[in-house]
Amino acid sequence: MKNLKYILFAFVLLCAACDWALKDNSTIGKTVEVVRYDRLESRYLTTGDFSALQEMNTEYPVETKMLIENVLNLGAVYEPDINSKLLNYYQDTILQKLIADVEEQYSNMDDIKQEMTKAFAKAQKEVKGFTIPTIYTQIGAFDQSIIVGDQLIGISLDKYLGSNYPLYQKYYNANQRSTMARKYITPDCIFFYLMSLYPMKNIEDSSQYAKDMHTARLMYITNRLVGRKTFNTNGVKAIEKYMKQHDKLTINELLKQ
Repeated sequence: MKNLKYILFAFVLLCAACDWALKDNSTIGKTVEVVRYDRLESRYLTTGDFSALQEMNTEYPVETKMLIENVLNLGAVYEPDINSKLLNYYQDTILQKLIADVEEQYSNMDDIKQEMTKAFAKAQKEVKGFTIPTIYTQIGAFDQSIIVGDQLIGISLDKYLGSNYPLYQKYYNANQRSTMARKYITPDCIFFYLMSLYPMKNIEDSSQYAKDMHTARLMYITNRLVGRKTFNTNGVKAIEKYMKQHDKLTINELLKQ
């Protein structure tokens, strides 16, 4: 009887262990996380919180370097006065307003994380060797929308505040503003990441038509991965027609062309 109890106990433990293992495995690769670097940035730029600056430099050195050197072009990250330059740069009233509006509009990004999770999961299935990069958010200064590094995507939330956002009126035309909305974040991330993974060969010697069609291929694939027609240029329409005529052609084969 005692042996039977031990056997039953062991069986329960085994079932629990299997259940835990299944739960752990079921979460692997399921959710795309978005690192909210913009919140640290906001704390430092609005209050001068030194602890936020320390965390930016120690926990996110690559993101901070890209912001300072590549997005804002303030100088080298190792310069002794670079932190003061960064803080002073954002004291402009327009940029302070921008920071506040980003905080308000993007207090929650669950919808974007869900959309990214589906799109990147599909990319892993359909694009050979595709790996999910680290994704983070930042606040730029009306400059670049998506920053792509080595296995890294930075989203400048200040470029996605809506086509009717008042501060955009001065700097962008209507066509540009139409793409500066929340719904473009996931497609832009996918598209620019694909651009970094599949750069055009011999681009200097290529015709404009070849360049346009290379871009159109990546836009078409982005539409497929995201599940909606975000990009709808004439080039994309031409690729759609071509794919209908060659319905057995895979995304990987299209990428090689």
